Amino acid sequence: MNWAHVGTVILAAFLASLVECVEALTIVLAVGTTRGWRPALTGAGAGALVLTVVTLVAGPALQRIPLTSLQLVIGVLLLVFGMRWLVKAILRASGVIPLHDETAIYANETAALARDRGGDRIAVLTAFKAVILEGLEVIFIVIAVGAHGLLAPAAAGAVLAAALVILAGFALHRPLARVPENSLKFAVGVLLSAFGVFWMGEGLGYSWPGRDLALIGLIAAVAALGLLAVVVVQRSATTHRSSV
Repeated sequence: MNWAHVGTVILAAFLASLVECVEALTIVLAVGTTRGWRPALTGAGAGALVLTVVTLVAGPALQRIPLTSLQLVIGVLLLVFGMRWLVKAILRASGVIPLHDETAIYANETAALARDRGGDRIAVLTAFKAVILEGLEVIFIVIAVGAHGLLAPAAAGAVLAAALVILAGFALHRPLARVPENSLKFAVGVLLSAFGVFWMGEGLGYSWPGRDLALIGLIAAVAALGLLAVVVVQRSATTHRSSV
């Protein structure tokens, strides 16, 4: 593995974790400001503990799977996962669906928690669920892009993103609404889709020109197609609205 591969692994894990951590932190902050920080931190801490155990169990288990089979399976999963992020980012960028608004989500969660009379139990479960749901996506991405030898760089990217979001969130005591989340999701979708195509080719025995450097070409190609899709969908939506 060369630095082109290691660098893209770290970047993919960092950006994906950044997005997911912002979403989880928004809900944890809503719990903390509405029901108190003790249940919020208890739920978030319990979720982080469960995710750590899952990572420690799943990571080594994957290392025992034959490399070719693992590359093909992970390639397909990464491509599906990446395309899901990319399609949503394209639709948001073209104005077909609204942008993800962390401030609105924070307000909705706060209002829902204020109405609920379940006490600390509901607050703990809400924070726990937020960390688990967003964290599982992070774990999948970290394990997938870091499989067979690059788990440490992928984990480092994820940990760095989580640390930055936690420090920023608790310093500001509000959701990180200024994070350009749709742009990040577009970038993550591009990276995961490119990784998916690369691993699928490896799993099928295809020898990529330039080996790991082919990842850079795949990322550029997927990004170009994604940007082209934004323009096409945007024009199509504008034409449809003008004809109605």
